[in-house]
Amino acid sequence: MRLEILPVLGIGDVTEGDDLAALIATAAPWLRDGDVLVVTSKIVSKAEGRLVDVPADGPERLAARDEVLAGETARVVASRGATRIVQTHHGFVMASAGIDASNVDKTRLVLLPKDPDASARALRAALRERYDLDVAVIVSDTMGRPWRNGLTDVALGVAGMPAIRDHRGEIDPYGNELQLTQMAVVDELAGAGELIKGKCDQVPVAVIRGYLGGTRDDDEGARALVRDASLDLFSLGTTEARAAGLREAATLADGPGPDPADPAAVDRAIAAVAGVVAPGTVFTHVTDPEVRAGLAAAVPGWPAPATGLVLGAPPAPVDPADLVRFGADLQRLRTALAAEGVPSALLPPPPGSTASATLAV
Repeated sequence: MRLEILPVLGIGDVTEGDDLAALIATAAPWLRDGDVLVVTSKIVSKAEGRLVDVPADGPERLAARDEVLAGETARVVASRGATRIVQTHHGFVMASAGIDASNVDKTRLVLLPKDPDASARALRAALRERYDLDVAVIVSDTMGRPWRNGLTDVALGVAGMPAIRDHRGEIDPYGNELQLTQMAVVDELAGAGELIKGKCDQVPVAVIRGYLGGTRDDDEGARALVRDASLDLFSLGTTEARAAGLREAATLADGPGPDPADPAAVDRAIAAVAGVVAPGTVFTHVTDPEVRAGLAAAVPGWPAPATGLVLGAPPAPVDPADLVRFGADLQRLRTALAAEGVPSALLPPPPGSTASATLAV
């Protein structure tokens, strides 16, 4: 395979209502059947009127941008300071939902196309019907990647070719059957097109020649690139995943598991809260079989096989504020236990004990 990447020069500034098919066909009369057009999503958005008016600067601009971002966001994936990584309503995970303030007047923001696949299909159809050109169209935009610095262009919409080349079932030169290999070829082509489009050169369209033997309609489009939520192992940022886990852990099952808890898990839970509990709150992890048996005999409802936690009383004399803090410490510990997958049950202390409470885990 021999590929050529060709710039489409002379398109100029695109405004709402412009005919992209006419602009591209006029600027590139040399287009051939089988070419792949990589079209920057920004000119698609401009032509479709996906623009929002905002103040040019100051806190009012930031507030307006935040409001626009909220409207384009299906869910927040990660947040650090002013940076928001979100999932758009299309299903794409992007910084700031792809909202862009470059190559546009300072009083406007450019949103992503409402339906990039539909935009790609419409442009492909217009070029075929009006200019007798059978080309594939990729609508591209710039994204970051987890765990890697730098940006690259990827496909948001596609028409005239499948988004993915599926190699599963093929046999490699060593006789191995490929099991998982699915190449996001439209992302690779989008990245290749970006090499000559640039960010400041006003070249919003590139043509890749030599990849396709022929075009093919595919109704699924770039939606095929969006990973199903059930298969997403990294659906949240680290901080957000931890917060979600703690929220779920706060819904505590009232009762220990059928088997003794893993002592290491219990120790990790105690260590997790050690730095935030009030002075004087002591958690004693009971693992000795004879002591556990004694607790089971002395405390009503204590399951005999359960590992025990004895919670020391706050320092005397006890005042209401101490009891509130102690109750908060108890809840922190139970949440940390649940986060480790260890259920717990709050029970009264053994008769004659100086402890304030016991946990069966």
